[in-house]
Amino acid sequence: MDPPARSLVPGTRPVRVLLVLAVVVGSVAISPYVLLDSGTSRVDVTGGLHYALLVAHIFTAMTALVLGPLQFVPAIRANRARHRRIGRAYLLVGVVPSGLFGIPVALLSDRLVTQIGLLIPAVGWLVTAWLAVRAIRRGDLEAHRSWMTRNYALTFLAVTARILVPLMLLVRLPFTGEGLAAAADAVPSVIPIGQVLGWVVNLVIAEIVISRRRALPRRRAVKEKL
Repeated sequence: MDPPARSLVPGTRPVRVLLVLAVVVGSVAISPYVLLDSGTSRVDVTGGLHYALLVAHIFTAMTALVLGPLQFVPAIRANRARHRRIGRAYLLVGVVPSGLFGIPVALLSDRLVTQIGLLIPAVGWLVTAWLAVRAIRRGDLEAHRSWMTRNYALTFLAVTARILVPLMLLVRLPFTGEGLAAAADAVPSVIPIGQVLGWVVNLVIAEIVISRRRALPRRRAVKEKL
């Protein structure tokens, strides 16, 4: 198998990396909400209902975050029944409820950046899930894989945003002259920016992966002719 094929068809190693990142970063992300104390929320909430919806959104998103990488395991994909069961759990227990909870969470926010950072990926989550299901029902496997790749790119926003936020805080230190304590106080204001950048970065990467994967058969055909 040539190197491009190995890099674009996920094996167990990249899936393990995704899964480890999902579990580690996801655990850090949900930790402030385990005790159900709205005072520790990293997202500004406007009341009890807003906080309850946020918690439901976060915990169902964690389910999707962990189940998602399993769909890329070659052995699981080869077992259609298992792949289907995990896929249904990923969508019905994780993506769909989390997306539905995420919409009012975004709308109840009093910050425009937070609304954009949460509303667009929440709607996109639901739309890409529907398009993936519609594709597989009509037997279009390639379209199904592409839409599921985009869908998990939105799911992985939970990880990417939490990687980008500390990076953005570190980058600004030399320009602002702030200490680490002041930078920590700026976290709530940086989180919405990280959310927006997170889904933009993830979707760009997803489109690159999809386009290169689609080009593989053409490249192989050219090599065979040569």
